[in-house]
Amino acid sequence: MAPKKGSKKQVKSTPVKKADPLFPSRPRSQIIGGAIRPTRDLSRFVRWPKYVRIQRQRAVLYQRLKVPPAINQFTKTLSKNEAMTVFTLLNKYRPETAAAKKQRVKETAAAAASGGTAPAKAANQVKFGLKHVTMLVEEKKAQLVLIANDVDPVELVMWLPALCRKMDVPFMIVKDKAVLELLYTKKTSAVAALTGVDKADASQLELLKNLAMEKYNNNTDLTRKWGGGIMGLKTQAKLDKRAKAMAIEEAKKKASLGL
Repeated sequence: MAPKKGSKKQVKSTPVKKADPLFPSRPRSQIIGGAIRPTRDLSRFVRWPKYVRIQRQRAVLYQRLKVPPAINQFTKTLSKNEAMTVFTLLNKYRPETAAAKKQRVKETAAAAASGGTAPAKAANQVKFGLKHVTMLVEEKKAQLVLIANDVDPVELVMWLPALCRKMDVPFMIVKDKAVLELLYTKKTSAVAALTGVDKADASQLELLKNLAMEKYNNNTDLTRKWGGGIMGLKTQAKLDKRAKAMAIEEAKKKASLGL
């Protein structure tokens, strides 16, 4: 019997593209004096200033080490919207500047000389200064206390939340010293306090006091929950690998015992 003729498929040959003489291909040369190298992130190789290194190392240490509740509570700050509401209220009661005080003293002296009525000083103003605010809290005159979360050293204000809880004075922890500075003409400030507001803002102050009591004064987690204890990525991977190996070993032991 004659063998069958096999049908071979014809393969289409792709035409070879000729190099364009006007635009010849030149491979990049990465040697010195060659093509410009692609831009890379060199931030790991930068020698940063000492204060930058210190604040970064401090942030890492706060993650690695176990932080006691008295210090860890300063990481629980108000949200952006809540802080905006608080600072909007406090902005209405900013203390008078040095120029405004000088003008008021001049007008008072002129009024006293002429026998007229002197301009009255604003009754309600934001109080600042650590000693002053502490005295107001101890005398229960402060109605709302704001504490900055980035006071350095933290020991300056670490005891103030406990004092506010004991004296039943509402307090809040806010970001940060630089924002508190905007309330008055000081460079930075650790704390601020309100002793009273006008009748129009009384309801707003009452809402903020209730919020402070709920989130800070009566919040038991702040006085019990430790912070930190978060390992780095390499350590986490090593611990996961060790846990998997121990689980496999335990499974083998149970299989050998027939459990």
